[in-house]
Amino acid sequence: MKDEKKLPLAGIRVLEFVHMVMGPACGLLLADLGAEVIKIEPLPQGDNTRRLMGSGAGYWMTYNRNKKSLSVDIKSEKGMSLVKDLIKTADVVIENFRPGAMKKLGLDYEGVKSIKPDIIYGSMKGFLPGPYEHRTALDEVVQMMTGLAYMTGPEGRPLRAGASVNDVMGGMFCAYSIVAALYQRQLTGQGQLVETGLFENSAFLVAQHMMQRAVTDKPVAPMPNRVSAWAVYDVFNTKNNEQVFIGVVTDSQWIAFCDVFGLDALKNNPDFAQNNQRVKAREQIHPIIREALSQLDKIKVMELCEQAGLPFSPIQRPEDLFEDIHLNESGGMGNVVLENGKQVKVPLLPFTMNGQRFGVRENVPEVGENTFEVLTSLGYDQVKIKELTDSQVIKSN
Repeated sequence: MKDEKKLPLAGIRVLEFVHMVMGPACGLLLADLGAEVIKIEPLPQGDNTRRLMGSGAGYWMTYNRNKKSLSVDIKSEKGMSLVKDLIKTADVVIENFRPGAMKKLGLDYEGVKSIKPDIIYGSMKGFLPGPYEHRTALDEVVQMMTGLAYMTGPEGRPLRAGASVNDVMGGMFCAYSIVAALYQRQLTGQGQLVETGLFENSAFLVAQHMMQRAVTDKPVAPMPNRVSAWAVYDVFNTKNNEQVFIGVVTDSQWIAFCDVFGLDALKNNPDFAQNNQRVKAREQIHPIIREALSQLDKIKVMELCEQAGLPFSPIQRPEDLFEDIHLNESGGMGNVVLENGKQVKVPLLPFTMNGQRFGVRENVPEVGENTFEVLTSLGYDQVKIKELTDSQVIKSN
């Protein structure tokens, strides 16, 4: 969508005081939907997330497209004055720094509200207010606390999920709440504080396992050790030791599965006609299925599964998605440019509105790339901007 005025959140100005994943993910969602998201970055090098290595090397390029960068010394009197001028023009402020950090700056909800009474203030922390609120949390910490890591790894080997699930979902919940608060402000004229907690987010994710315990009154087994609700819901080896996941989750799918793979003896056995019967007989039927699939190559197995309308997937790595046919041909990928000038693809938001995807309008910004533009929008003239630049209050490209 090239006409930004037609985007759902066009005209909404958001100020970001964020780093890492949860805060930037919230801002990304708002930015992709058309809000003007201004990232407040420290002098001189900007957000530390820009320089993360290892598993954090992809954070910056993933969560900061379609945003503007204003680089300012917020600890200086002139820098804080500038930020307060900007707050007066904002609809939303979001932050995800450690507890108390924004209050020390005078930029917690009460401080910002005193500048802009109808502000929507999104605060993302490790924990919502309560006994744990003073603690510092990470995605991995709350996965351990809530049992998500216990459920992911084999018995006795808790394992964090293979993506920043709580950080990303926490940012999504904050963005969702902000949009609701913006709608409410239209009705009441009042702003409000919106809070999101990593711990509470992770608790929400494991609620189904909590309820499983409540319903069955039995301890919940980790996913690798669980008794599946379906007899065929597993990874199978094909010819040449390649792997395919196959799920058979209804009785009609069972018939289709047996037909397409020539498993007539299993299909015609009345003891396997219903799903719960097959779950109990899993040790009987699995060796037969595994033997049949091991004779076929991966491509053939997937073709037959697709022909039969069965859920299936090859076992892939994240980098395989760069060339995924569906993501590319359906418009599910956008392009961003790395610091070395290389153009790469990145997945877009996973939804459409009136058939439209929300793509990359602006590349991930350089430090202070939009400082001049933002200050001009506040009415600062070139003389004032040069003065602030020369005194190292701002960095303006």
